[in-house]
Amino acid sequence: MTNVEKPARADDRSPGAMPPDPHRAGEPQKSPAMARRAAIAGGVGTLIEYYDFAVYGFLAVVIAPLFFPSDSPVTSILATLAVFGVAYVARPLGGIFFGRLGDRRGRRSALVATVVCMGIACGILGLLPTHSSIGVLAPILLVLVRLAQGFSAGGEVGGAATYIAESAPAHRRGFFGSFTPIGSTLGFAVAAAVVGLVTLLTTDEQMESWGWRIPFLLALPLALICLRVRMKLEDTPEFEEMAEKQEVAKSPLLDVVRNNPRSVLKVVGIAIAMNGSGYIGLTYFNVYLINDLGFSKDSVYWTSAIAIALACATFPISGMMTDRFGRRPVLLFGYIAYIVIAFPAFMILGATGSIVVVGLVYFVYMTLNGVVQVPAFPLFTELFPRATRYTGVSLGFNIGTIAAGGTAPYVAAQLVESTGNAMAPAYWVVGVCLIGTVTLLAIRETNRTALPV
Repeated sequence: MTNVEKPARADDRSPGAMPPDPHRAGEPQKSPAMARRAAIAGGVGTLIEYYDFAVYGFLAVVIAPLFFPSDSPVTSILATLAVFGVAYVARPLGGIFFGRLGDRRGRRSALVATVVCMGIACGILGLLPTHSSIGVLAPILLVLVRLAQGFSAGGEVGGAATYIAESAPAHRRGFFGSFTPIGSTLGFAVAAAVVGLVTLLTTDEQMESWGWRIPFLLALPLALICLRVRMKLEDTPEFEEMAEKQEVAKSPLLDVVRNNPRSVLKVVGIAIAMNGSGYIGLTYFNVYLINDLGFSKDSVYWTSAIAIALACATFPISGMMTDRFGRRPVLLFGYIAYIVIAFPAFMILGATGSIVVVGLVYFVYMTLNGVVQVPAFPLFTELFPRATRYTGVSLGFNIGTIAAGGTAPYVAAQLVESTGNAMAPAYWVVGVCLIGTVTLLAIRETNRTALPV
């Protein structure tokens, strides 16, 4: 058995300090092949999880009158976006449940369970009867299924980030960690492409009758593919060593709350900035372009898919940059850049009638989302000891996601509706990035450090 030295805590170093050795002394051996397998399995699973979750957002304009009929289209859209946000209420509960499972039974077990739960929930959503068939029961069932989706999604990102971080060498944790946000963001691109294809191949009447169900039902075979990939994985060296030493936490949640409350709050602050800015691009842009600016659904879906996919290609660069320069400098650059471009982005979207220009704005916006996402995930894992890492990351991330992720599209739409100012969502982007900046001031550099034991 490999001897493990307890590393110096990141909080014991001055802000911006870089440790002298890029490799963790005495850690369980982690080969590049192991890191690649972990990154691919984590990224693919997160992609499918977020595909399931994102399809609802892209189909909001179609689903709205089917489940929330109203004389006012705006009212229907707001109700649909509210249900999008309701799903996030269950995410902390899912994070606690799957975090406990991952910290006590293994990272792999929890990651397999999240995919199974999400695939089943998404498939059920595709089979739901609409308001015209069962009346008020339809939106009630929709809310329940979305809660189930949120519950399973609550355990995915924290688990994938933990699995990859514990399988990667310390000096490349940022690069391999980029596969978690690549997966989550590409899930939106795949969802946009699938919805765009179905929209292209069906009439409006067919789309409203049965076409909207296809993207949800597609989640079932996708979940089976991911399940096969993850079933072949072994658990991380960190967890196996912890289990061998019988250091598994009896109550991960209580341990996190008792021993790492400041770390949880730090994750919350960074997650607010990441999700509050990201979901404006991933979800609200599409509603805004279709409903307010009059772009066709299929053109918006395809533009979203292409722009997001191209932006994801830049995420590994952000990962390499955060390994080279640190988590804090890259995050700070991303926050400042978002603050600078927020208002110009909405001005350009409102003024242009060109879908090409829309695509360029979308690409720049989502590229910056990679800059604020990629350093965050390895940073999260570097704030918690291994016995409670899955729970701590999931808890903090999901609280931040509730506060600013699931609520972002609803708040943005409500701001525009109440103020009449199409640029009002830019204030939201600036606000959440300021929260991230302030939070960053309380975090010491963790790049190239040993994961806490």
